[in-house]
Amino acid sequence: MTRETVYDVAIIGAGTMGMAAGAFLAQQNVKTLLIDAFDPPHNHGSHHGDTRMIRHAYGEGRQYVTLVKRAQQLWEELGKESGYKVFEKTGVLGLGPSDSSFLHETIEAAKKYELPLQVLSSNEVKEKWPGISIPDNYIGCFEGESGLIYSEKAIQAYKEIAIKNGAQLVTNTPVQQIGMNSKEVVKIVTSDTIFTAKKIIVTVGAWAAKLLPDLNLPIQPVRKVVGWFETLEGLYDSSHFPSFYVDDKDKMFYGFPSINGAGLKVGRTDGGQEIDPDQHKQNFGKYDTDEGDLRDFLRAYMPEANGTLKQGKTCIYTLSSDHDFIVDQHPENNNVIIACGFSGHGFKFGSVMGEVLSQMAIKGQSEYDISIFSLKRFGL
Repeated sequence: MTRETVYDVAIIGAGTMGMAAGAFLAQQNVKTLLIDAFDPPHNHGSHHGDTRMIRHAYGEGRQYVTLVKRAQQLWEELGKESGYKVFEKTGVLGLGPSDSSFLHETIEAAKKYELPLQVLSSNEVKEKWPGISIPDNYIGCFEGESGLIYSEKAIQAYKEIAIKNGAQLVTNTPVQQIGMNSKEVVKIVTSDTIFTAKKIIVTVGAWAAKLLPDLNLPIQPVRKVVGWFETLEGLYDSSHFPSFYVDDKDKMFYGFPSINGAGLKVGRTDGGQEIDPDQHKQNFGKYDTDEGDLRDFLRAYMPEANGTLKQGKTCIYTLSSDHDFIVDQHPENNNVIIACGFSGHGFKFGSVMGEVLSQMAIKGQSEYDISIFSLKRFGL
């Protein structure tokens, strides 16, 4: 069946970036379709698990700072507009050896953009947060103004704003094919319906390479795990313990304080198993390393949090080959906008990426400098 409605913009993948883009477009009276293989927020992709970190002094590269500062502003605006508690100012503590290149870039980014960042000695860290155990040669980088985003609440908030402003949301409907033969409209083919739009935004996360096979996108979906661990009361509570990350030589861990007794949350940014996203399951514990890696971290750095595993979950990182994002127009059709490869550090940018993608759909370009995310860097 072919729908007669021609949408101004159709968004395939209504997760982190897609739902935000849908809200921004609908608020500007753009006739918007959001279509998703599941029913967001859900646990099949990269946005579930309660919390995501937002850091401003950015160790992945200071070129991200302008975007993340705007993202922070938009997350706070979303909380006010929606009534949901979206942002929690826990502060973020980075830990690692004094010669850590990641921490060095964090410090340099803070200097360049005049961001508030405290650099602490090992003893100062342990005195301020007694639950932490680190070697003498480690330092801490503490950002008191940053913290965490309640990820599923954020998706739900953007979902409600999009629908309230007239966007149509079609759920549990996988897209099978994108038809780009016409320069005027794009066809979106599902099992029983063909939708038509003047422009489309493809934000399907780990499924991007499958949906756009001709592009040979340099991305790889990877299975990741997080666990929540029972802790001593008081040491790791969100009222005083920060969100955190640790550069452990050849490994990188991250986590969040215990919120309302949920337990200390810990994950690892590197490692994991390469997967086909269609085979992804909630199967925490399938590998010994699922819990084992997290236990190793807790024993070394936060021993008083090495309690009973309260719950464990799996999610998907979609890694680009250089771990920078991919945000660009399709090289063969400017009416198709692609955003993928957010590489495990993208959620914090979801709000500003919604704004960026809406600008690209309406004006053909964004007011922000997103040249580092271009497909051209891969020769595409």
